[in-house]
Amino acid sequence: MTRSGGVSKGPAAGLQCGFGADDDPQAVRENRRLAVETVLPGADLVSVHQIHSSGVVVVEEPWGDDQRPRADALVTRRPGTLLGIVTADCAPVLLADHAAGVVGAAHAGWRGAHAGVIENTVDAMVALGAQRTRIAAAVGPCIAQASYEVDESFRAQFGDEDARFFAPGEAGRWQFDLPGYVVTRLQAAGVGTAEALGLDTYADPARFYSYRRATHQGEATYGRLISLVGIAR
Repeated sequence: MTRSGGVSKGPAAGLQCGFGADDDPQAVRENRRLAVETVLPGADLVSVHQIHSSGVVVVEEPWGDDQRPRADALVTRRPGTLLGIVTADCAPVLLADHAAGVVGAAHAGWRGAHAGVIENTVDAMVALGAQRTRIAAAVGPCIAQASYEVDESFRAQFGDEDARFFAPGEAGRWQFDLPGYVVTRLQAAGVGTAEALGLDTYADPARFYSYRRATHQGEATYGRLISLVGIAR
């Protein structure tokens, strides 16, 4: 979803759905309610306390906002459940095997993607009855290569096999293709379909929040977008 609508005010005005944005918690809860009612009215929204890890949790019953486990992906086959991931430049990845009734959602920043959160999410879906070749995955709005400048120390954490995701920039700098990297990890995990929306969070302040843009502009805080996938009752 974009930042349009919602009740949050100030630097993160709009449909701000993250509890870590120095926002009024009541506004965040209302924004999350509005998002749920837009996607799957009456569903239980379940999210995690994201930590840029490769951890995945299986949702069998919903939990409260103050009980969120520390992880970066969720999977479920429970009808009436919406899985929610919040992002502000990292890649939200939504996955579904419609035939099996299994869905997944992953927060894939470079650290989590590099550590295996994509593969772990697919594995967890398969354990619930999904088939890899039936899984369709979408990579939502995230920072694009043209906006993602990194340094030599960042580049050094990736091997030669990942060279195609780095375009040369200014001296000692590179432009990293996060959505391309995530799509490739999805394909390597065996999913049947994997596509990126091609929407750059950094370059479109009217529609998207961006951590890097807020940092470059010296803003006091930044909002979080929410991406949702679920199973109807």
